[in-house]
Amino acid sequence: MTRWALAALFGISLSGCVTTSVSIESRATAQRLTDDSERYIVAAVDNENLIPAVHAGSTPRGYDGVTVYGPTSRARQRMQALENEYGLREITAWPIAPLHMHCAVLEIPSSGNRARVLAALSNDRRIRLAQPLQTFETRTENYDDPYVGLQRGFQQMHVPAAHEWSRGDGVRIAIVDTGADTEHPDLRGAIVQAANFVDSDARQFREDRHGTELAGVIAAVANNREGIVGVAPGARLLVFKACWQLQEGADAARCNSFTLAKALAAALDAHAQIVNLSLSGPQDPLLAELISEGLRRGILFIGAASSNAANGIDRLLRQTGVIEVASGGTQGYIGTPLYAPGTEILTLLPGAHYDFASGSSLATAHVTGTAALLLAANPNLTAAAVYQLLRDTAPITSGLRAEDGVDACAAVVAVVGHGSCEHLPAQSRVAGGGSGHSAVQ
Repeated sequence: MTRWALAALFGISLSGCVTTSVSIESRATAQRLTDDSERYIVAAVDNENLIPAVHAGSTPRGYDGVTVYGPTSRARQRMQALENEYGLREITAWPIAPLHMHCAVLEIPSSGNRARVLAALSNDRRIRLAQPLQTFETRTENYDDPYVGLQRGFQQMHVPAAHEWSRGDGVRIAIVDTGADTEHPDLRGAIVQAANFVDSDARQFREDRHGTELAGVIAAVANNREGIVGVAPGARLLVFKACWQLQEGADAARCNSFTLAKALAAALDAHAQIVNLSLSGPQDPLLAELISEGLRRGILFIGAASSNAANGIDRLLRQTGVIEVASGGTQGYIGTPLYAPGTEILTLLPGAHYDFASGSSLATAHVTGTAALLLAANPNLTAAAVYQLLRDTAPITSGLRAEDGVDACAAVVAVVGHGSCEHLPAQSRVAGGGSGHSAVQ
């Protein structure tokens, strides 16, 4: 069957179905920071006390048991003094509760040099953090193969067998990416929270492709007589839009330090157990601090691996504790990422449609869904334990070659401590034991 025939089959709109969707909360700044990032920097000062947020640019979020977190008068005065001394103009400012800091996006003068301004700020004792406003991109590849199989990755990872013991019930997964189609019939009930840190355009949020594709792979609804099944259909999704599409009808999207920081802070505040980051970009001190705080809280961060990290490019997720994922069948990645299906993956498109997509983003979503299966079976698993389980239970007939990858059934059986995965050949079959650890025979 050709791609066009498949598109005709899966592109049929299901808009006649009755749907319920979560409301999309706009948390975007008044000025959309999607133009020349060279004009902007990010600076932060310590924010020691909890007081009501009164700054117009603030986005109050709470600690556990605290309803409002805002900048202190001392933090505001310190930031204002820095702006005056260095000739900077505040675009937006917001308190980051998990890091106890007050952060601002500042515009440098037209005659200013960003490198010199950052160097001066970095040596100023009042500054906790100063960095460029950096840009990041979603990880994706164009679909170019007219002959495909249906839910190839779902079958390759033996997810149907894994569902006998776990469907990821109740695990909270934050997708920090573009928006997603909250009204898609195959996501009905799966998305429990949606927030937009880019703009206030709810229509575009629902028309964004990349986030919709990831949501489908992770948690498309099972047994609803429609479409596909997600790896973890019992999981609950938090869709935090930090990236914007570069072109209508295309997967490619871009984000920046500001939008990603706000989305990551929201994921921490929302008690996400897993954060899916199908992104690439440079090392970023602010984002690194937020990820470190999330890891300290026990959150799993699963992101797309990069082959450019050795050259100082795409080092955003090269951080201890982050689980990196590469698309099966690819080579040249730095370190020891997990591999998962990422080629010709059938998933959701906005407007109640379906189509095939490829890229490490899809591979990352497969591992995110698998991690949710494991956390539903044992909520106390750490990121290190999840990573090791997925490596230890991968097929051993040919080691950990790129064409192999995670086996959802084998990993879940290893966690629950009973059952077996009969789909595996005898030399790589995994059976659960009473200890709950993997037993490879």
